Amino acid sequence: MSVKYLPSDLNKEAEEDLRKIREKLLSLPAPGASGPTGSWRLYRPEISAAKCVKCGICWLYCPEDVISWVPRELPKIDYTYCKGCGLCANVCPVKAIDMVVEGE
Repeated sequence: MSVKYLPSDLNKEAEEDLRKIREKLLSLPAPGASGPTGSWRLYRPEISAAKCVKCGICWLYCPEDVISWVPRELPKIDYTYCKGCGLCANVCPVKAIDMVVEGE
């Protein structure tokens, strides 16, 4: 006889799992721990709302913790502290993030 797990509220349990990951497994820097970017950034990431699947991988990998993400919502980038490293664009599974020349 096997036991089958059927969650009563899948969305609630997924959010609880994400909270546990945030609290226990991740070591996050303070947002913009290196200070404001200033005028030296050459490229900035832009998220395409049409392509984004709202998976949160960009948020997970951002070394400056400047991407905020709520499950099932479009991530937001704080350009005050974003260094333009492009890591978010490289890890995006659907290539929804483009690195554009600053000032365009």
